[in-house]
Amino acid sequence: MRVAAIDCGTNSVRLLVADATPSGLVQLHREMRIVRLGEGVDRTGVLAPAALERTRVALSDYAATIAAFGAERVRLVATSATRDAANRDDFNAMVTTTLGIAPEVASGVEEAALSFNGAAGTLPAVTGPVLVADIGGGSTELVLGAGGELRAHSMNIGAVRLTERHLHDDPPTTTQVAAAVADIEAALDIAARDVDLHTGATLVGVAGTITTLAAISLGLAEYSSEAVHGSRLAASDIGAITARLLALDHAQRAEIKVIHPGRVDVIAAGAVILRTLVATTGAAEVIVSEHDILDGIALSLLD
Repeated sequence: MRVAAIDCGTNSVRLLVADATPSGLVQLHREMRIVRLGEGVDRTGVLAPAALERTRVALSDYAATIAAFGAERVRLVATSATRDAANRDDFNAMVTTTLGIAPEVASGVEEAALSFNGAAGTLPAVTGPVLVADIGGGSTELVLGAGGELRAHSMNIGAVRLTERHLHDDPPTTTQVAAAVADIEAALDIAARDVDLHTGATLVGVAGTITTLAAISLGLAEYSSEAVHGSRLAASDIGAITARLLALDHAQRAEIKVIHPGRVDVIAAGAVILRTLVATTGAAEVIVSEHDILDGIALSLLD
């Protein structure tokens, strides 16, 4: 069976086309577009017309790609920005018209489970509990797998949302960063009611913020999924990279070639989220996975 999965997040929309085989999914095509669907949603509560149009253009191209590959099953899952938008019916209508299928707006817990399932299939051999962290544009999903059970929590803390709330200067001021950290810590306090953050679980990080930080840590001249996947980010490296990104302005961050142009303005906020999470859990390192919610969506099509 050939399947196509689309993850429509706050910052990016991504496509995976894969074949199902007895040994798992075989990737045929993977693509990402930065569309910033959630631009301004935290402030206005609605999806902006320009953001919807950027997303429509990307999905129109994806529809052509899906048709060319002849995918038999297609699923689009929308996440944080669409959950929060008062005009999400406009988004639903646009997707249905463009792709010929209705989108599914996942709850935070559903999003977390998809992220865990996408990452779990490619995790290195570890013993004990595993905590998967998915830092997105609008939200951060935490899911703890222990003893065959999953515990999940979704925080309304993401790289785009946090930038728009707090990091208004370029580079941000110390006061702005402190406000962002306080926001994250408050969200983690609430998350801890659902997910035990102090189990000593192996911390696995997925999605663009974390993979980008891994590429910076590895000193890559250009982004390489093969080099990033399975790499380990030490807590000390996360702290050093975060401090560096917070000290740079937009032009200086843009000179770091492994940062996608669509992440340059929000990568520092994403790094602060990861740094704060690592400090809270006491993890010594983060194992980085290139496989995430997109793979989880694709796997769900095999059921």
